[in-house]
Amino acid sequence: MLDQDMREPLFDYLDLNFGKIRILEEKVIRGSRADVLGVLDGYFVGFEIKSDQDTYTRLKSQVKDYDRFCDFCYIVVGASHRKHVAEHVPDHWGILVVTEDGVEMDRGADDNPEEHLLENQITLMWKRELQQLLEMNDCPKYAGKSRKFIAEKLLERVEHVRLKAQMTDLIFERDYTVFEDQPTVSEKKVRRKRAVAAKRAVAGDRARAHTAHYVGRRKTRTKKK
Repeated sequence: MLDQDMREPLFDYLDLNFGKIRILEEKVIRGSRADVLGVLDGYFVGFEIKSDQDTYTRLKSQVKDYDRFCDFCYIVVGASHRKHVAEHVPDHWGILVVTEDGVEMDRGADDNPEEHLLENQITLMWKRELQQLLEMNDCPKYAGKSRKFIAEKLLERVEHVRLKAQMTDLIFERDYTVFEDQPTVSEKKVRRKRAVAAKRAVAGDRARAHTAHYVGRRKTRTKKK
């Protein structure tokens, strides 16, 4: 079973068994890209997919990254991995097996024992969401400050269980269409290059005009002599 064949049954299973959940796909977490990040009420749950064609080559580093961000973690595998997958993930990871008949839970997930989870999870928030969190908790606006600075202040000033619940609420309401009319990274690079080229062209024109004026003055003076 291929990765793309496993996702739809997985999403159906999550909708049926996890209640209110928002699914984020291919989310970057440190050095890994989380296949599926599930956002629940006050929790982040990670799902790493290993299809029948996948190996465990990168799993060790992926496990570390998931454990830095997720309150609960699951590995989702095809049937061919069922026998040995438990040997490759920590005991607190759950195991879901996707077969032609659907999704089966081989092992439930326990609380992630990793510390400092919230300090990593808050980096998933957009700056506008961090500013909303400041307002929700009657904090100063910290106008002009960086995302990192605002995040640190929220962690200092807001009780962590309350803060995480607010964070997941905001992600539930997150609207990705706000970026539809905004330029992509590549478009921004092209625009910057064009702007630099335009400035250089203007500077070149000024330099040529100055040179022509200077030469003209020299010619005029030479004639007078």
